[in-house]
Amino acid sequence: MTEAVLQLLRDRKQHDSKPGQRTDDARLVLLIEGGSSRGAYSSGMTVAIERLGLLPMFDAVYGSSAGSLNAAWLLCGRADSSKHAWWDPAVMRTTINPMRAFRRQPVVDTRHLIHTIYTQVVPMGFQDILDSPVEFHPIATDALTGDSADLHGLIHDVPSLQAALRASTAMPFLTGPPVLIDGRPYVDAGMSEMVPVRSALAQKATHLVVLRTVRTDEIPMSPSRSERMVLSRWLARHAPGVVEAWLRRKEGRIEEEELLAAHPACLQIRPPLGSLQVGRTERRPDVLRSVVDTGIRAGKNELGAAVGALP
Repeated sequence: MTEAVLQLLRDRKQHDSKPGQRTDDARLVLLIEGGSSRGAYSSGMTVAIERLGLLPMFDAVYGSSAGSLNAAWLLCGRADSSKHAWWDPAVMRTTINPMRAFRRQPVVDTRHLIHTIYTQVVPMGFQDILDSPVEFHPIATDALTGDSADLHGLIHDVPSLQAALRASTAMPFLTGPPVLIDGRPYVDAGMSEMVPVRSALAQKATHLVVLRTVRTDEIPMSPSRSERMVLSRWLARHAPGVVEAWLRRKEGRIEEEELLAAHPACLQIRPPLGSLQVGRTERRPDVLRSVVDTGIRAGKNELGAAVGALP
């Protein structure tokens, strides 16, 4: 399974194969798992991909929730130069602030993150993403049906790209109301597809590289009693189609694991056993910096064989 992916990466790297110029019939995709602050792990893994020069070897990048943000940084060529934002206290304090809940404001302010931080403080190359020959597929959840929604076809300029990033990361309750795109409401991708494997396979992916934010010993869990108390009412009001998918969260995660395990050409990169378990709203600089560094090492260890030593 792993060797088939590494061999394809080696072949494409050796022949300087670029999107639109392939001589093989494979569709190699990068899938980036969500997880809010746990996305610091997959951020580090994208840094390794960028340093290795492997992005042009992929045909598409799919991201769920925080995975969409990491995908965007990779696609604009700034995964490495922007990684410090994960542990920058000024960025994290203004983006994640649990005290805002007492003022009925978003605990996680993704609007501020995307429209202020990503434009003024740590600028994201939005136009570079739009111009990239590697397809970008940010995933969200349709608030009316609960189905996974690939927003690729709804992106046509910088504002629509920014809206797609906000929709993919619109965590129920924590980030405020659903994000409207063309009049339709969307919430966080993780409510329907934490690892966007079903979307990728439906679009004929043949080879998968999957950046994970959970260790192999972390078991999928059903919503806790407190989560049910808080979110059930919010979902019923703002995203009624999502209730059933959310209640089946554990089963959905297990289905994703089974699809990945059964795929004949799949390389999963995970945080190693014993690495830190990170909460959704973690913002301590020392923890997040360590997590990003762990992700870089994990990416290097798994993908370095495709191109040689990582500098």
